[in-house]
This record gives sequence, structure tokens and C-alpha cells, in this order.
Amino acid sequence: MILISEVGPRDGLQSTSRIMPLEAKKAWIKAEAEAGVREIEVGSFVPPSLLPQLADTADVVAYAKAIPNLNVVALVPNAKGAARAAEAGVHAMSIPFSMSETHSLKNVRKSHGEMVEEIREVAKIAKAANIHFAVGLSTAFGCTMEGPISDDQIVRLAGAAAEAGGQEFSLSDTTGYANPAQVRRLVRKVKAAIGDEKLTTLHLHNTRGLGLANVVAGLEEGITTFDASLGGIGGCPFAPGASGNIVTEDLVFMLEAMGIDTGIDLPKLLKVREIVAAALPDEPLYGFTPDAGLPLGFAP
Repeated sequence: MILISEVGPRDGLQSTSRIMPLEAKKAWIKAEAEAGVREIEVGSFVPPSLLPQLADTADVVAYAKAIPNLNVVALVPNAKGAARAAEAGVHAMSIPFSMSETHSLKNVRKSHGEMVEEIREVAKIAKAANIHFAVGLSTAFGCTMEGPISDDQIVRLAGAAAEAGGQEFSLSDTTGYANPAQVRRLVRKVKAAIGDEKLTTLHLHNTRGLGLANVVAGLEEGITTFDASLGGIGGCPFAPGASGNIVTEDLVFMLEAMGIDTGIDLPKLLKVREIVAAALPDEPLYGFTPDAGLPLGFAP
């Protein structure tokens, strides 16, 4: 079974101009869980002054933890955020580690060396609280400020983050630059450096229309978890031009049509869009499957 990790309540909402009310967030998360989504990144423990859209993350975590069989994940930018996440009782936390030092300085105001030490501190906090700790290797497929990032640099930084205590890793196409050949190559190289069991996840964007093609490449290389956002909302606000998360609904349709089990009831998932659309009336929602409908006879 492939795990689809819904990141809309974090990665999606961090980019919206309107702040989604807490009750709408709760309804969104509850409805997705009832549709069979098993993991949701529900928010981020960043300063509210930077991302007011996510200021209520502790409240969202408290609600989500009460939903049966749901893995509740939050993003943390540093050790301070990790301490807040641990206090809130998240099941797992992840930290973004940009492979582009320019983006790292813009996003979290830290150099690569400083980020490795931050990862070390976050790993200690996570271990003490018995919280699973993942590292997202962001801008791994290219950066809008630096351009291409060398494979050797990514492998070196992934190794440093693993040595510092990262338990699980994802490769993130923050800017939508990735192509299937690059996905295959980079997954193989990073797995060889840190171990097959540690690189489990791809966070892909569909900015240039290659999101689902890149998923297939990841599947062929043994990736078992894919991030996606309902309606495709979201993108890094600190990476110019970054937009277009993979649409959760389209990803579920493709996998189920291929005979790959996701555990998600697609008709139920499609109805969740109504909650998001009502709470964010000015935000465009994307997706070919929602627009076209399910094919006659489709039976996941």
C-alpha cells in the first residue's frame, strides 16, 4: 500500500491570503481522515508573525490527535519550533533542509552548517519526546535563486543530516523543476548514501506538469510515501515561482487506476473540496479528476 501524506493544511494554507478558520481546518482534517487518509501534516510551528495562517497549529494538533488511526505531523523550522511541537504532542515532525544555501538563508535564515547543527538539536528533542523525526531535503531538484544543485552536494548534505539524527528523509521538488530521469537518478544516489530504509518520501510539485510522471518514477525506485495537497493549493512563499503541489485527488485516482492501493475512498475525498472551497472562496482549487469526474465503471 502506498501512503499519501496530505500536506494541504500546512503547505497549502501557508500560501493563501485568507486565513482559514479553526473550525474549517478541523472539518477538513476530519473529513479527509474519514475518507481514508492516514497521515496529515496539520500545520507548522513557526512564529505567527511570519505565517499567521498557521498560528493555531497547537489547537489543530490537539483536535487531530483525537481522530483514530491518523498520523499527525507538523513542520518545524528549528529547535524552538520542535519544542513547541513536542509540547503539543505531535506524532511526527519534519524540518526543511534546503539543498540551496541561498534558499536556506531566505527561508530559515541559516547556512548549511548552521542547519546541520539545528537538525542535531531537533533530533535530541524528538528522541526525548519519542516523536518520529523526518528531514525534508528541499530544493533538491533545483532552486529558483541558484538554479541546478549538484547531486554531490545533495548526497553530502543528506549524509550530514542523517549523521545528525534524521530518521527519515524526503526529496522535495520545492520549485517544480524535477523530471522523471532526475527523480530516478537522485533517489538512487541518496539511497546509496543514507540507506534505502531512510529515503521513503517524495514531495513533488506539478508546476510544469510533470508531477504525476515524477510519482511514477519514484514508484519505480521504491518510494512508498508521496506528499500531496487537496486541490493542489500551496507552495513555498520564500521560493519565487514555487507553486502547484500535486493534487491529492489526481494522485489517488492515478494510483488506484493503476491497481495500487492507497486505502482512500476517492468519492469521499472529492467531497472534501466543498469544505475547503467554502472556507477559502477566493482560492482556486485545481485537479483534472474533480473537473472531469470519475470514469464509468471506475472501482478502486
